Amino acid sequence: MEQAAWTAIGLLAASVFGSIFYLGARIDALGARLHGRIDALTGRIDALSGRIDSLGSRLDAHLERHPS
Repeated sequence: MEQAAWTAIGLLAASVFGSIFYLGARIDALGARLHGRIDALTGRIDALSGRIDSLGSRLDAHLERHPS
């Protein structure tokens, strides 16, 4: 009877550790995908920042032509 209990404990421990390693691998994979998406968005944000800067200079030039 004792042998069966230790076998059950061993199987339970193995399944718990296997699940932990599996979930860790899944979390790492999701982190890598998220990192790739963030890197892709960085380029888009930089492009938008350039557009905002150019619009700001156009607005400044327009306001200089029309003093209040």
